Amino acid sequence: MNRRYRKTIIAGNWKMNKTATEAKKFADDFKALLPKTKWCDVVVCVPSVDISAAVRAFKDSRVAVGAQNLFYEDHGAYTGEVSAAMLCDLGVKYVIVGHSERRAMFGETDAIVNKKVHAALNAGLNPIICVGESLDQREMGVTMELIALQVKSALAGVAAENIRRCVIAYEPIWAIGTGKTATGEQAAEVCGFIRATIRAMYGARIARSVTIQYGGSMNPANAAELLGHEDIDGGLIGGASLDAGKFMDIVNAANQG
Repeated sequence: MNRRYRKTIIAGNWKMNKTATEAKKFADDFKALLPKTKWCDVVVCVPSVDISAAVRAFKDSRVAVGAQNLFYEDHGAYTGEVSAAMLCDLGVKYVIVGHSERRAMFGETDAIVNKKVHAALNAGLNPIICVGESLDQREMGVTMELIALQVKSALAGVAAENIRRCVIAYEPIWAIGTGKTATGEQAAEVCGFIRATIRAMYGARIARSVTIQYGGSMNPANAAELLGHEDIDGGLIGGASLDAGKFMDIVNAANQG
């Protein structure tokens, strides 16, 4: 982490878990654990049906509510989709874009991810853009080429003044929900490469201001080690974010850095 130049952000991704009632209970439990001193930014990305309840429950705290997806059109005949304007109207501040599960299960391409990034930025949302390689791709030695392609594709056409609003989350697919975690050195190497890619696109000043998270089985036991690296500015947390105590342990690890 480097707090001098950029935000440290711990974001939870609940995926398809928790009802609205359970979201309120989580918020009550989590708020009771919040430190009173200065701390990192915290985001909870909840299912669409939980957003209103979560916004109400976290209203008087410093926890921001995020969405897990959006559609790239403003409105129209897109049954089941949710627009950026709809999310903003509910009080959402962040939105996950291009998660590997969306790419693999729902066919989201790099071009679609780019459209969603623009839709989020145009509406005033902060996109959390996910990039990452599969185990096969890592073993073939194409991790960096793939990551560069994903980053460049996601940010294509994004103006320099909007890059600081983008968060990049490096999530090796082989470490998501598997219990496997990239070593600190592996994660830091890729996060550093992501920053170098942004530097080549937008210059050093902008690159050093971008928050780059690690996601992929980050938990209370390994958070401090991962977050101790210069280019890892937070985490996108899956399973551990469903438990208020475990999620706060990760937040505390970020606060100690």
